[in-house]
Amino acid sequence: MFEEPNTICDLVASDKCRLDNFIGGERADLSRSRIKRLIEEGNVSVCGKIIEKAGYSLRAGDSVRVVIPPPRSLDLTATDLPIEIVYEDDYFAVVNKPQGMVVHPAPGAYDNTLVNALLFKLDSLSSINGVYRPGIVHRLDKDTSGLLVVAKNDFAHVSLQSQIAEKSAIRKYYALLEGELTKDSGVIDNYLDRSAKDGKKYVVASTGRRAVTLYRVERRYCGYTLVEFELKTGRTHQIRVHSRHIGHPVVGDRQYGSEDKKFGLKGQLLHAYRLELSHPQSGERMTFTAELPQYFTDVLSKLKVKL
Repeated sequence: MFEEPNTICDLVASDKCRLDNFIGGERADLSRSRIKRLIEEGNVSVCGKIIEKAGYSLRAGDSVRVVIPPPRSLDLTATDLPIEIVYEDDYFAVVNKPQGMVVHPAPGAYDNTLVNALLFKLDSLSSINGVYRPGIVHRLDKDTSGLLVVAKNDFAHVSLQSQIAEKSAIRKYYALLEGELTKDSGVIDNYLDRSAKDGKKYVVASTGRRAVTLYRVERRYCGYTLVEFELKTGRTHQIRVHSRHIGHPVVGDRQYGSEDKKFGLKGQLLHAYRLELSHPQSGERMTFTAELPQYFTDVLSKLKVKL
């Protein structure tokens, strides 16, 4: 049984905004309901004063401290689950996460996560993100498949996390979008924030966290477009929100507006197919790729290529 101490998160508001929205923008791992509970239970202070109203209006420069009690203690069980280890050495591993698998334990999903599988497959994992997220450097949504790097020790974790933060690690995705894009390539650069109507969703907003996505048309089909995306930032649901924003949601993504149900999909057609990074110890530049899953290629085979 594991026990974690409280997590202390010190933040500074850069603009005027609601307290709950600000915390949600800074801590995408916290649900809207949990943020509200943290505030109402006296775990949030602004400029040293405890604030118990989620709608409290912050001013630019306000210091915000969030005390996050640990979730319920749990036993993390090593479980033999079907994941592909693309690469592994003493420092890190690259895995090909299947669609439908949650990355780490969280309320509502304590078992059969990628972490449970990693505990079974790998001989060690970094401890920087605590006992609930060992080795996890970055995440993929439950129904997004593809490549994800995992740190096997804390030295590697710091290096890999820095590469992602500094944008020297390159992450590319393929997505099938509804409709036909007019441009062959472009940049989507704006701000994402939690939706005021649905705390589980994100929207393009005038405030929030900057999100930058590059896109390039890979192949055009009648009524659909296969697009390559490259993340320059790593916001929650970033590609999915940006695709909806430009009027072409990811096929199968009902959370963000896909109405296409004829393929019988279990989730969005979004796959992290390419990952480039520098080895934490040697500095060697390394590239990893993962082919599109069968259910993705099955859909493509049913579409008519537009010449």
